[in-house]
Amino acid sequence: MALMDKIFGEFVDVIEWTDDSPDTLVWRFERYGNEIKHGAKLTVREGQKAVFVNEGEIADVFGPGMYELLTANLPILSTLQNWHHGFESPFKAEVYFFNMRRFTDMKWGTKNPVIVRDPEFGPVRLRAFGTYVFRITEPAVLLREIVGTDNHFTTHEISDQLRNLIVTRFAAVLGSSGIPLLDLAANNDQLSNFVTGRIAPEFANYGLELTKLLVENVSLPREVEEAMDRRTSMGMVGDLRRYTQFQAAEAMRAAASNPADGSAGAGIGLGMGMAMAQQMASALNQTGQPQPAPAAQQGGSAAVPPPLQPAFHVAKDGKPAGPFDPATLAAMAGRGEFSRDTLVWTQGMSGWEKAGSVSALAGLFGAAPPPLPGGLG
Repeated sequence: MALMDKIFGEFVDVIEWTDDSPDTLVWRFERYGNEIKHGAKLTVREGQKAVFVNEGEIADVFGPGMYELLTANLPILSTLQNWHHGFESPFKAEVYFFNMRRFTDMKWGTKNPVIVRDPEFGPVRLRAFGTYVFRITEPAVLLREIVGTDNHFTTHEISDQLRNLIVTRFAAVLGSSGIPLLDLAANNDQLSNFVTGRIAPEFANYGLELTKLLVENVSLPREVEEAMDRRTSMGMVGDLRRYTQFQAAEAMRAAASNPADGSAGAGIGLGMGMAMAQQMASALNQTGQPQPAPAAQQGGSAAVPPPLQPAFHVAKDGKPAGPFDPATLAAMAGRGEFSRDTLVWTQGMSGWEKAGSVSALAGLFGAAPPPLPGGLG
């Protein structure tokens, strides 16, 4: 086979590249002994460039077209005429074809979070990913800096380096962009253009052009996302007073439907009723509507609403907690976190007392049965 390769090598070369693989950047024309003959035909198609390397040095770069290699630097003797060199021509030359089209849908992303300082949230950790597009602009630079003598150079051999280059510069670029985190989604195009302009010079050092970098997503830590969700929920609530009334009514309904502890349910209902009366009176005062006259002045027999109840501090684990309004204490009683023996205090009391002995809270626990007569039980 080696002899046949040598014989076929004596014919005039037709040098071309028609490979259609989607990931090939550079391909070297394979010629026996890297010997390019005098008069060889070089065909460079649209979307390609060819670099002619003669005796180890870049001799010329060819754009699309057909060329006849007749330069004086090319070998002018066939290998069959060089018996004293053992069929090996002393003149070596190679042709490298470069794919000049755009390489799209190249992936990039942060392996670890990057820390940036946001004007509203302060230092936060971000993850980001997206795609980028690049193409070859200077074949000679790419050949010298990256490819070397590789006969088949693909995007896989340089994608890791390009991705690391993007991620390394991304944190600094994002921090200097001045775009708040909450506005990133609305400014993805602006951010993409800004990042592309800042990173493009790094690609140019390799003879490449970063034509487009797309930021598909910038994700926040879970804690920050939860805080943003809470803020969004508060914005959707609107009237906080009406929302509190609705929540109190829902808690009352849930307590009434729980038959596990009748006394606790009754206490919760009473506490919620007092809380609702407080909220309704406060709502009427805030809206400026006239207040109804007491039942005695109207000549009616309707019961007078209970007076507003103070908020109480509660002793928990040897430390004061609160203050809590009656509705909250009722809910705590239902969960077993508040009992008759819990020490409480509010303004006007001389000291801490058990909740069961405070008249304003006695209704939260229901009526206690009297002691049994002597001799029974």
